[in-house]
Amino acid sequence: MDVTFAGETGDLAYAYVREILHPAILNHSVRVWLLADHLGRQQDLKGKQREALAVACLFHDSGTAAPHDGAQRFEVEGADAARAFLSERGWPEGLGQQVWEAVALHTSPGIAERMGVLPRLVRLAVLADFGRTDLIGTEGRAELTEALERLPRLDVETALGDAVVAQALRNPEKAPPSSWPGGLLAAHLADSDRTGNPAF
Repeated sequence: MDVTFAGETGDLAYAYVREILHPAILNHSVRVWLLADHLGRQQDLKGKQREALAVACLFHDSGTAAPHDGAQRFEVEGADAARAFLSERGWPEGLGQQVWEAVALHTSPGIAERMGVLPRLVRLAVLADFGRTDLIGTEGRAELTEALERLPRLDVETALGDAVVAQALRNPEKAPPSSWPGGLLAAHLADSDRTGNPAF
C-alpha cells in the first residue's frame, strides 16, 4: 500500500492496527487519514501534530478490536489505546491528550468540531468517508479520490456497526442511551434480523 503516515510513529501505528482491525475497518481508518491529512494540509498542519493526526485516525476505531474491548465505550477504549501507544514512545503528554480527544469524540457531533484541530479534522474526515463529500474542496480532489479508491470499502458500514453492537450485547454499559453505540444497539434490538443497521 503506497500510503505513508507522517513519520516513524505513524508507520508503527499503522503496523499495529493492521494486525488487530477488521479489514473493512482498517481500510476505513486509512481513508480517514487520507481525508484528514488532505484537510490538514490546507491548514498547514505539519510535523508532530500531523503525525499525531495520523495516529488518531488509525486508532479512531481501534476500540472495536478484541485487544481493546474493555469496559468503556469503544471510542474511549480506542482513545486510551492511542494515548498509551504514544506514551510508550515518549511522546509529549499534551499531544497524547489531543489524540485522546480526537479519538474519544469522533462520534460526538457538534462537540468534536469545537475541541481543537485534531478532533475537528478526525470528525470531518469520518463524516467525509461516510458520504459528506461536500466537506472536501476541489483543490487536489482528483488525487485524493484516486488514493481513496485504492482502499475498497468492504461494506464497512456493516462491519463497523456489527462490531459495536456485538460488544454492546456482551456489555450494554458500552452503549449508553443517546450515544452512537446506544443508537446502534437500540436499532439492532428492535429488528435483529435486519441486514445493515438503520442507526448507522
